[in-house]
Amino acid sequence: MLLFSVTWGSVSGWWVIPCLLLGLVYAWLMYRQPQNLGDKFRYLLSAFRASAVFLIALLLVSPLIKSTNYQPQKPLVLIAQDNSQSVNTFHPQDFDAAKFVDELGQLKKQLGDGYEVREFNFGHDLNDGLSKSFNAKQTNIAAALKQLNDRFVNQNMGALILATDGSYNQGADPQYEAHNFKTSIYTIALGDTIAKRDLLIGNVNYNKTAFLGNDFEIEVLTQAYQSKGEAMHLSVTEDGRQVNAQIIPVDNDAFKKNLTLKLNADKKGVHKFNISITPIKNELSTQNNSETIYVEVLDSKQKVLLLYDAAHPDISVIKQAIEANKNYELKTSFTSDLGSLKLSDYSLIMLHQPTTGMFSALKDIIGKGKVPLWYFMGEQADVAGFNHWQKLTNISTSRLEMQEVFAQPAPGFTSFVLSDSTLQKIAKMPPLKALFGTYTSSIANGVLFKQRIGAVPTSYPLLMFGDDGGHRIGILTAEGLWRWQLAEYQQYGNHHALEELFSQSVQYLTANANRQRFRAYPSKNIFDEGENVLFNAELYNDALELLNTPDVKIELKSAAGKNYSFLATRTGQSYQLDAGTLPVGEYTYTASAKLGSRLFNAAGQLTVKPLNLEIRQSAANHQLLRGIAAQSGGRLLYPSQLSELAGLIRKNENIKTLVYEDRHYSDMIDVKWIFVLIVALLGAEWFLRKREGEI
Repeated sequence: MLLFSVTWGSVSGWWVIPCLLLGLVYAWLMYRQPQNLGDKFRYLLSAFRASAVFLIALLLVSPLIKSTNYQPQKPLVLIAQDNSQSVNTFHPQDFDAAKFVDELGQLKKQLGDGYEVREFNFGHDLNDGLSKSFNAKQTNIAAALKQLNDRFVNQNMGALILATDGSYNQGADPQYEAHNFKTSIYTIALGDTIAKRDLLIGNVNYNKTAFLGNDFEIEVLTQAYQSKGEAMHLSVTEDGRQVNAQIIPVDNDAFKKNLTLKLNADKKGVHKFNISITPIKNELSTQNNSETIYVEVLDSKQKVLLLYDAAHPDISVIKQAIEANKNYELKTSFTSDLGSLKLSDYSLIMLHQPTTGMFSALKDIIGKGKVPLWYFMGEQADVAGFNHWQKLTNISTSRLEMQEVFAQPAPGFTSFVLSDSTLQKIAKMPPLKALFGTYTSSIANGVLFKQRIGAVPTSYPLLMFGDDGGHRIGILTAEGLWRWQLAEYQQYGNHHALEELFSQSVQYLTANANRQRFRAYPSKNIFDEGENVLFNAELYNDALELLNTPDVKIELKSAAGKNYSFLATRTGQSYQLDAGTLPVGEYTYTASAKLGSRLFNAAGQLTVKPLNLEIRQSAANHQLLRGIAAQSGGRLLYPSQLSELAGLIRKNENIKTLVYEDRHYSDMIDVKWIFVLIVALLGAEWFLRKREGEI
């Protein structure tokens, strides 16, 4: 409904009387004598003329037209349906998943026109509409709730219907995200709270590297449900050879036990270990009975030195991220303690906010040495010294002020590969703080992340890598990594993105240290089903300088004997390959490159494992759903009670239509229909006068 009225700004409303008098006087002067017009026409034409003059005079006074628009908004009812495999795998015998989806879809019809119903399904991601496929291999309830809340936060959200079994294997606890909803949440409890008969490997903790001749441990979480009295036979094989075996008696129907297994690193290289549990009779699923891990046996660790002049929370973040990769041994030291260190022992030196004193103490290493360096800039860094001692970038600043900058992935980076998930996570991280100024870069395809200031992308480098005077350089132009660490753990419960970023960066910077002329390796040894298999390759000449003139061929062979041949792509000075998605299974790979008359080869193995997260937990978590419903003022329902849902929503007094009032003020002269009215009045007057023979 739209209403309007005349209102007054700084002009007095008493002006309407002079305007009206002006119209009446004008009409009286024009029609005071009868002339050739009868009284009827004379009064009618006088009214037309008086009204037109009144409106024209009123326009000159410029009052305001106030229009009020009342817009009703129906309550929004959101339906979020769990489309993961566990819903259709673990459920009571009388549950029909397809029928349930049909009944859930009837809610829109049952509520009628008084409600706006929107339907979604979710697994790892949120999708529009309901689904009967139940093929999602991951469940992230918290992410689905967050996306719904973000999308409809400013609308009249009446209720959320969350249909799930409460089991999730990705993301944070859904209860925390549910706190952000300012509406009632009705949960529909799917699945069965009674676990099915099953043996499984719940988790494997291990170090990805070990050192030649040493013993190392792996920790295996074994679980058994509804299998009391059985004996669990666990076996560990190394490259097909059994190296450990355990028999674990199962003494209850919800059995869990952590086993610590000791293995020996007796041979250098990458070794595949398969941990498996022998299936038992009537077991629900055997897909979760085995896990594959890869452990690289090294001769020695790469040593990394981190120098600083003052304590800073970023130092702890750097230390933890690097030490997560057991290939590296990190030493932290104040610049003042350099005299006790033998710098030639280190494969990489990190300079945290380098000061004038640090540059002075390291001038021989920086100016003449070949040791790779990684600069971490910040408020306390010596900008002039930094610009002098390296040529990859230049920071021009007239005042030591800091500004917040976000990480923007830069296209065309070629030095190494980060997974898509890591790039996406870092792009969503909180801002770091960089020096206010202008930044220039002298290298092509060497910037991994650029600075984004607010919503404005820039060409300024945030994180970059390159070669400067014969040794590799890394530069982070901002401080505040501790923000990234906290944010990633809060959102994902781990530090995988930071650990991968530092692992790949240090691997690139220290590549010359291992003296291998040709290296070809996957970005990791175990890929999830549906994940793109990525390779890196590097070729060095006799002077250990990177080149990518020759072709690099990479061949993959599955355990079934199927071959896949690829030609790596030249990127920058090295090579990369995206082999796409591969079928689940074990693969060996060989890579070759010919430089002059010499043929270089590299080989290894990798695994594409099925995503079996959805079958690791067969018992539904209805307690979680009960808590979400209670804290929001909703209610937990079971599929058999679905017919009650429409009535509960109608009875909820908080779910109602809202009417929004929109007031709009505009100058009267801008209202087009007044102009049309004036023209109509004058036109009608002119027509009637002509018709009556009056000039």
